[in-house]
Amino acid sequence: MAAEHLPWESGQPDERVTSLLLDLKQRLIVLPWSLFLFAEGTDAEVRATFHTHVVTVEGSGLRSLLLAFASQSVGQLTEPDRTAKFSGPGSGPQITALSVIETQ
Repeated sequence: MAAEHLPWESGQPDERVTSLLLDLKQRLIVLPWSLFLFAEGTDAEVRATFHTHVVTVEGSGLRSLLLAFASQSVGQLTEPDRTAKFSGPGSGPQITALSVIETQ
């Protein structure tokens, strides 16, 4: 069975990565996993809370992303093009929006 294509980059199975790179259109942000507090969500939205930022991912089939947050194996998330919001549902997980808010 072929491996499912994921719209995020992860480490090897059972490998924890040291930081999460957020590749946004206007900037890059690197958050160390040592600042990770918790993640919550559904198949349509995942919210990851770090000590300094809140990362929100919207899309479909995101349960596997939530599980990857739980194992701290996500190494990179990339903000999709604006047209991703209008593309029809494909097979497997899709990210249609990525936002990051700095906490006070």
